[in-house]
Amino acid sequence: MNPGPFGMAQTGVPFGEVKSVVDWLKITGQVGHPPDEHPKRRITGLACTQSEVSGARFWGFFRKLCVDPTLFFQHCFVHNLCPLIFMSASGKNLTPPELPLAERESLLAFCDTALCQAVEALGVSMVIGVGRVAEQRARRALLAAGVNVRVEGIMHPSPRNPRANKGWEDEAKTKLEKLGVMSLFSSG
Repeated sequence: MNPGPFGMAQTGVPFGEVKSVVDWLKITGQVGHPPDEHPKRRITGLACTQSEVSGARFWGFFRKLCVDPTLFFQHCFVHNLCPLIFMSASGKNLTPPELPLAERESLLAFCDTALCQAVEALGVSMVIGVGRVAEQRARRALLAAGVNVRVEGIMHPSPRNPRANKGWEDEAKTKLEKLGVMSLFSSG
C-alpha cells in the first residue's frame, strides 16, 4: 500500500528492507532527506539498522528463487501503489486506509493513474497485487482506465498477518505456481 518506516522510506525501493537492498539488489549510494523529516522517524538510508519484516520476506523469497536479481527483473517490476509515507505526530506509520476519506480518495486517484501508466508503459501482461488491498485497488483502477491486463494477488508478507507468520513463502510459492509464473524465476 505504502512504504514502511524501515523499508522503502529508508531506501526508496518497494519492500526496501536495507539488508536485501544492499546485499542482494546491490544498490549503493546516498539517500536524501525530505524537507519535512519527522523527528521520530529520521531517514538514515542504507545505514538503517532496523529490519523491515515484509521486505525481508519478500526479497528473501525471490532471492531463493532467482539467486541473481537480474533474472527477477527480466520479467518483473515492483511498483508501490502509493510511494508516500504518512505518519502521525507520534511517528506511527499511517496507511492510506487510515487517512481521512476525502484525502485518501484524492491521493489514491493519483496513485491509480500512476499504476495504469506504469502498466501500459511496461507492456505488462499480469499484475500481481501483494496483499488484498493492492490487488483490489489494481483491479478497480485498471478496469476503470480500460487497461486490459490480468490482475491476481498473493498474500502480503506483513508480520501483522497471522497467516504470513506461518509460512508466507510456501503460500506465495503455491499461488505463483497456480498462476503459472514460477518458470520466470529459474534460469533453467
